[in-house]
Amino acid sequence: MEVHKVSLGTCEGLQVVAIEGDMTSESDEAIMSLFSSVKESSPKSPLIFDFSKTTYINSAGIATLINVIQEMKDLGGNVSFTGLSNHFLKVMDIVGISDFVDIYDTIPLAIKAHSKKN
Repeated sequence: MEVHKVSLGTCEGLQVVAIEGDMTSESDEAIMSLFSSVKESSPKSPLIFDFSKTTYINSAGIATLINVIQEMKDLGGNVSFTGLSNHFLKVMDIVGISDFVDIYDTIPLAIKAHSKKN
């Protein structure tokens, strides 16, 4: 039974990866597949991960995020997170991911911040 859904969309020209349900090793393949298409189409464009419908993340999910963040950095792009619950914010702080991504409450706030950078 699939307990996750990963989708890629755009919002005002920026790529948004939405993760629903659990982010575990089971979602790794779907995330990396979507990320591969992002790298081909717009590697230097900001990539936004929306966690507003994510219910659980484990070490495998965190490892996937670290891989994406590192690859985006190597390509000259950056990653932003939106929709993190207080628990997820603590997890990202504890594992140190929050030092390498921009974190916003909502997708519109992330888009507004990115438009000011350009």
